[in-house]
Amino acid sequence: MKKFIVMLVAMIALGTSAMAQSGSYIGARLGAGYGTGAELSYMMGLGSNRAEFDLGINLNDGWNYIHLAGIYQWNWNITGGLGWYAGVGASLGVFTGDHTGFGLGVAGQVGLSYDFNIPLQLTLDVRPEYDFIGYSHFGWGGVALGIRYRF
Repeated sequence: MKKFIVMLVAMIALGTSAMAQSGSYIGARLGAGYGTGAELSYMMGLGSNRAEFDLGINLNDGWNYIHLAGIYQWNWNITGGLGWYAGVGASLGVFTGDHTGFGLGVAGQVGLSYDFNIPLQLTLDVRPEYDFIGYSHFGWGGVALGIRYRF
């Protein structure tokens, strides 16, 4: 399982670095996923839109979840550095505990972002997800705060 996860992360990293344009971000997304947790976050510009990839580990009572989500986002500017976005994508994960197995699903995301004049971005969003393979269920994902460095 460890080899699978390492290979998956390496393939995504290589694929995204080949497609990356200016406006890439790296950081964390906190309070995200199924319950409480934290995610390592990478976001890359795709013209006026972007793609976000988040790898998280959630440790909850009765189960643990390693989770990867990839979301394509459409962006709209509100004013200055403030904007909002909405997107769709996929999620996959491995969970252990009360339920053990592999999950695969679809995800949506909607939120606000603020790009400062320094290389810092803050986001506040929700990401509802539905796993249709594995432990099938709907999770609304909660509210998450993203803090990312722009490079």
